[in-house]
Amino acid sequence: MPDEFELIARYFTRPVRQAVLGVGDDCALLHCGPGRQLAISTDMLVAGRHFFPDADPFLLGHKCLAVNLSDLAACGARPLAFSLALALPQADDAWLEPFSKGLLALADAHGCELIGGDTTRGPLTICITVFGEVPADASAYPVPTQAMLRSGAHVGDDVYVSGSLGDAALALRAMQGTCALPARLLHGARARLEQPTPRVALGVALRGIASACADISDGLMGDLGHILERSGFGARVDVDKVLPLLATRQAYGGGAAQFDSDLGARTALQCVLAGGDDYELVFTAPQSQQGILNALSDRLQLPLTRIGTIEAAPGLRLVDARGNTVPQNFAAFDHFAAVPGLP
Repeated sequence: MPDEFELIARYFTRPVRQAVLGVGDDCALLHCGPGRQLAISTDMLVAGRHFFPDADPFLLGHKCLAVNLSDLAACGARPLAFSLALALPQADDAWLEPFSKGLLALADAHGCELIGGDTTRGPLTICITVFGEVPADASAYPVPTQAMLRSGAHVGDDVYVSGSLGDAALALRAMQGTCALPARLLHGARARLEQPTPRVALGVALRGIASACADISDGLMGDLGHILERSGFGARVDVDKVLPLLATRQAYGGGAAQFDSDLGARTALQCVLAGGDDYELVFTAPQSQQGILNALSDRLQLPLTRIGTIEAAPGLRLVDARGNTVPQNFAAFDHFAAVPGLP
């Protein structure tokens, strides 16, 4: 059975004609006037697949727009507007009022207008199409855009991630009952799952600095893998730099060693590498940009962690601090390979 990306490639990927960029990146790009391009992305959230049916509607409203804004961030696009298609089992004011408040609060925070959509009756499904803009440069070759693409990485570039990773996946495990977290830590991890922060300001700031970028929705390995596939290279990632990105592990009573003893080092590694739902950015940049990125991290008060290097040989290699290979068989989340229900 094909995974979701093979399915898209097999049935729905076509050469672009009028578009600047089509299927295969976080956003498509269309010309919208001299010096400007429209960045467009669509995401669908389905009850029982992407969120629990009894999810807090205010937080759900926030998240369903946040995941789209994260795609704009990955391209370095400034949000403009969005449309909303909503299937509802019933017209329930007690659900719709907080849902709309969560949705529109985040929209207002980013100056992103709701401009239309569709509403129907059916299983709870939320589909948002978001529109943003990026500067265009008609003289650039081969792609006349200042948008960050997945295809721009070069051998020798550093690999970075923003913020923390794995806490959303860990919260999901705890909510499903497969691991136990102290209430204080579960609260913080659940916030990462249910109310992610789209890194829009970072994305805009990375234009002209990062060589390639993607948002981390399906897990670091999978989304970095998209960059490697589109760029035609491989990467070496240091797991000793990745593991500290699991904030819950660092804050656990007794620290990381106690977390690994109680919940397992493999659990931590799997959450960080393949957990998904982080909505941070993974990006590549020339080594010459390290100082600029350090200053950007300070200005945004957002950690930007160098975790690896782009290499010529294809594939993603995990190593420890001594350069030894770290074996793993983790896979990014795939809707068609996963069992029914939430991942």
